[in-house]
Amino acid sequence: MSASILAVLTFVAIAIQRMVELRIARRNEAAARSRGAREFGARHYPAFFVLHTAWLLGWLLEAFVRGPAIDSAWPAMAVGLVTAQLLRYWAIVSLGGRWNTRVLVVPGDAPLRLGPYRWLAHPNYLAVVTELACVPLLFGAWITALVCGVANLVLLVGIRIPIERRALRWATETRDS
Repeated sequence: MSASILAVLTFVAIAIQRMVELRIARRNEAAARSRGAREFGARHYPAFFVLHTAWLLGWLLEAFVRGPAIDSAWPAMAVGLVTAQLLRYWAIVSLGGRWNTRVLVVPGDAPLRLGPYRWLAHPNYLAVVTELACVPLLFGAWITALVCGVANLVLLVGIRIPIERRALRWATETRDS
């Protein structure tokens, strides 16, 4: 299979995956809101949407501008990508109806410590960081991997994770009172 075809198939597969995930997230959001969920950090959510859209389009565009080719480190990138996908879906399945792309907390709900959450505070973020690097690097799109990877880390470490910590403190306070 040519690198061009593989790049397009990878793009389509990830785009479909993201649409399915957004649909699950919307369903879970509606259920959480019906149970009185409070959203934390809604203002930063569009930044993630823009980042992930730019990443998806960016690596494909960069790969085609460079002339699509599979990088010589493709086995490592493929293993990283498969591992990231397995971790992502283990996290999603473990959280069940609580999984979301937004920070939603239902008053009184205790944090879940199931699946990968027994060992990692943010397994889904580890999966995303890995994916944001491995997919572009698989096709030699190192600029996209670098720029989007750094932007993602800034958003996660500087904004999202502190918001989630605040949300968990709030959930603990509402559960304890």
